[in-house]
Amino acid sequence: MPAAFPAAPSASFVLDALDWRLLDEFQRDFPLDAQPWARIGERLGLGADAVLARLTRLQALGCIARVGPVFAPKRAGASLLAALAVAPQRLAEVAAIVSAQPEVNHNYEREPAGLDFNLWFVLTAADAAALDAAIARIESATGLTVMRLPLEREYHIDLGFRLHGGRP
Repeated sequence: MPAAFPAAPSASFVLDALDWRLLDEFQRDFPLDAQPWARIGERLGLGADAVLARLTRLQALGCIARVGPVFAPKRAGASLLAALAVAPQRLAEVAAIVSAQPEVNHNYEREPAGLDFNLWFVLTAADAAALDAAIARIESATGLTVMRLPLEREYHIDLGFRLHGGRP
């Protein structure tokens, strides 16, 4: 079974009602505000520091990988889907190197379907030169060649969904 990087959360933790609200209510309509944590806190009845503490805890638990915007491709900066062919015994090591790059949004193991490429990731950067620099760092650190998969046709997939009861 493919592994997610970071590892999927264990079943040994409990989320309370505020955790679920934080996860459910702010997948969309994140406050575009100089103090977004305070605005979220107002809706949840928490202070800004408490919101950040919860997000930090949820990230440590593996419930969320990142908090940040998603931009439409080619509207701001440069982006690219990429893949690496990684020996199974190096997968966790290489995934950690890839994840450490600030341009990498996420990465995941994909079982090869007739291909040797099993670690896939999305990069975004200010421009093509910055994207190339990130790929060069990954190749240098891993000793592997990145397969670049530039966008040919844009699709919009809404990945926001209700995580805890109710309808979206």
